[in-house]
Amino acid sequence: MLVVDDEPLAADWLARCLRDLPGVELVGVAADGDEAVERIASARPDLVLLDIQMPGRSGLAVARAIDRGEGPEVVFVTAFAEHAPEAFELEAVDYLLKPVQVDRLAEAVRRARRRREMLDAYEKIERDAAARPTAEKAGYDEELWIRRRDGYVRVRVDQIRRIEAARDYALIHTATKTYILRATMTELAERLDPAKLLRVHRSAFVRPDAVARVERSGRNVMRLHTEDGAAVEVGVSYVKRVTEALGLD
Repeated sequence: MLVVDDEPLAADWLARCLRDLPGVELVGVAADGDEAVERIASARPDLVLLDIQMPGRSGLAVARAIDRGEGPEVVFVTAFAEHAPEAFELEAVDYLLKPVQVDRLAEAVRRARRRREMLDAYEKIERDAAARPTAEKAGYDEELWIRRRDGYVRVRVDQIRRIEAARDYALIHTATKTYILRATMTELAERLDPAKLLRVHRSAFVRPDAVARVERSGRNVMRLHTEDGAAVEVGVSYVKRVTEALGLD
């Protein structure tokens, strides 16, 4: 478990509380968002207690950079209630307001454990299903048919610059227009050729040749700037594959 807070007294209080909870191992404390991303990549904690307002990268920005499929669960710990809607849109397990009570912290940890157990069970079901013999898969899609009120429109994959998740939908961005497709990122990862549309985050795909600039502010902190002016966060667990795909040193 990792604690992230720029206030030393608050971080120390959370650390002491965690040490009293059964089955909890504290792997470290980070004082800002960039350090948090580095610690998450190196220590791979199951749970992060994350402050929101910090110098540099905010807690919300850290949560957006975390690969929610392979990364840790997140519990926000903050003095500001107004960020709760955005926090839960980022799939936070819980949202604790300072000063944090020990019993409330313990409940948040229990919630995180329950969700992790459920995710592990679901992943096992998916692995078992994948291991069963199935018909040979067809090649990657060359086009996507997108439903409109008056019918369907065909969008060729080679026209797509980037894709971003929007709950149960995907926003398909081309050079001239954005379309809305009812599909998950997992479904699209199976349908799209990674050489044409590279998955860079659990919530985003980017066309490699649409990347105009790569921003690095740490070993595992990466942001892609595309030709259309978008800035796309690269998930911590995707940094290596993005680096290799773009031919970066």
